[in-house]
Amino acid sequence: MPRRQVVIGLIGATLDSGKGSERWERWRPTVALCQHEDLLIHRFELLYQKKFAGLARTVIEDIATVSPETEVKLCEIKLDDPWDFEEVYGALHDFSGGYEFDTDHEEYLIHITTGTHVEQICLFLLTESRYLAAKLIQSSPPSARKRGSPGTYEIIDLDLSRYDRIASRFQQEQKEAASFLKSGIETRNAAFNRLIDKIEQVAINSREPLLLMGPTGAGKSRLARRIYELKRARHQIEGEFVEVNCATIRGDAAMSALFGHVKGAFTGAINARPGLMRTADGGILFLDEIGELGLDEQAMLLRAIEEKVFLPLGSDREVKSNFQLVAGTNRDLSAQVWAGRFREDLLARINLWTFEMPGLKDRVEDIEPNLEYELEQYARRTGKRVTFSKEARECFLRFAISSEALWAGNFRDLNGAVVRMATLAAGGRITIEVGNEEVQRLRSAWRAQPDDGVDLLAKLLGMERINELDLFDREQLIGVIRVCRNSRTLSEAGRVLFSTSRGRKKTVNDADRLRKYLARFGLDWREVSNTDS
Repeated sequence: MPRRQVVIGLIGATLDSGKGSERWERWRPTVALCQHEDLLIHRFELLYQKKFAGLARTVIEDIATVSPETEVKLCEIKLDDPWDFEEVYGALHDFSGGYEFDTDHEEYLIHITTGTHVEQICLFLLTESRYLAAKLIQSSPPSARKRGSPGTYEIIDLDLSRYDRIASRFQQEQKEAASFLKSGIETRNAAFNRLIDKIEQVAINSREPLLLMGPTGAGKSRLARRIYELKRARHQIEGEFVEVNCATIRGDAAMSALFGHVKGAFTGAINARPGLMRTADGGILFLDEIGELGLDEQAMLLRAIEEKVFLPLGSDREVKSNFQLVAGTNRDLSAQVWAGRFREDLLARINLWTFEMPGLKDRVEDIEPNLEYELEQYARRTGKRVTFSKEARECFLRFAISSEALWAGNFRDLNGAVVRMATLAAGGRITIEVGNEEVQRLRSAWRAQPDDGVDLLAKLLGMERINELDLFDREQLIGVIRVCRNSRTLSEAGRVLFSTSRGRKKTVNDADRLRKYLARFGLDWREVSNTDS
C-alpha cells in the first residue's frame, strides 16, 4: 500500500497573498502545489506566524477548492524576527522535535519555496541533518506561455549516497584528504590506514579536542600540522598553528608561555606577553607531551578549553581565545591520573577523540614507502637527488623489517638513517657499503643503553636476588626490561619481544606472555616500565 503524501511548509506572506477573484490570476506556491495532478497531497502541515492567521485561513479555503482530498493543519510558529537565524532555527528545531513522524505510513516533503531566505535555509539544514525525516520539494512559477498553470516542482532527496556521481566525488575527496594527512605516502598497513580515515572524518567534522597517543617519533607532531593544514584548506579555521612541547616548560615559564603575562607579573617580566594560547585564537594549539604539564597549568587549560577564557599571569582581566586543541603524549595518561600527576577532569575533556599512533616497528609494511618519502624530503631540502643501488636497497630493507630492527626512535631513527646514508652517497648513489655501515650503526645505537645492566637489575631485584640468577637469565631479563622501558604499553613491549614466534601461534596474547615472564622474577609492568619515574 503506497504511503500517504504529507507536505510541511511555511505560509508565504507575500507569495501566497491575494484578495478577491484576482488572487486566482497570481501564482501562489502553497495553493499551486496542491493543483498538480501527478502530486496527490493527503495532508498539508501549514506553518504560520500569528499575524498571518487571516492569510492562512484564505489559503486553506483555496486549497479546499482545488484539492478537496487535501487536509490542511495549521501550526503556529512563534517568531519575532523571521530573519534572525538563531531565533528561526530554534523555532523550527522545536517544531521538528515535537512532530510525530510516521515514516512507515507517510512520506514527508518540506516545501522550501515560501518563507524568508533564513527560514528556507533552516528548513534545509534540519532536513539535511535528518531532524526532519523528509525530502525537499521546490516549486516554480509557470512560464509566460503557460500562464494559469500550477507551474513545476522538483523533489530533492538529500540522502547524497543515492547520487552516484556525488557519492564518488565525496569518496574521492575523503581519499585525497586521507592521503594529505599521510603526507602523500602510500602506506600499506591496513590498521594505520583505517586510523587515518577516522582521523580525517573527525578532523573535518569536529572542533572538539583531539588526543594523539603514541611513542616518541611516531609522527604526532607532523600529523597535527597536517590536520591544521587540511582544516585551513577547507576554510574551517583562519588562525595560526601553534606548537608547544610541554616537556620544555616548567613553573612560571610554562604559565607565561601558554597564558601570557602582564608587565611586572614576576621578576624579569619587563614587558607584557600575549601567550601562545592567545596566539592560537581561531587556529589550532598543539600541546605535545601534554602529560608533562603541571597541575596548575592543567587547571587553567581545562577552563580555557571549556569556556574559551583564561587569566594571563598577574592579570585580573580575562582574555578570550577560541582555539581547537590537539594534544600529544607518549605517556599513559590514565596511569598519570592514578598517580596524581594528571587531572582526571582534564583527561575526560580531551579524551573525546583519542587516536593511538603505532610505532614504526608495528608498521613494517610502511617502512619502504616512508624510505622513499624521506629520500624525497632530503632532495627538497638539499637539492641533491639520491637513490639506492638495487643491492643496497634490498639489504637495508631486509634489516629494516626484521625483528632485529627496534626502531626505538621510530621515524626519527629512519629519518636520521636516510640523512646519513644520503650524505655519504658518492655521486648520489647509496652503495651496499654505505647501507651496511648504517645498519651496524643502528644496531650499536639500539644496543647502547644509559643504564648498566646489573645496576638496572639491582634497582628492581636487589643484589642478593641477582646473585641467585644464572648469567643466561640475568642477561635475558636485562634485555626484556630495556625493551619494556622503550615501550609505552605492556602489549607494545610484548609485540617487540615476541615478534617472530607470535606469527606461529593461532591465538596471540603478547601481553599475557610478557606478564607471566616478569612474574617469574616477582616483577610487574609498572616496576619495569619505570612509569613512576
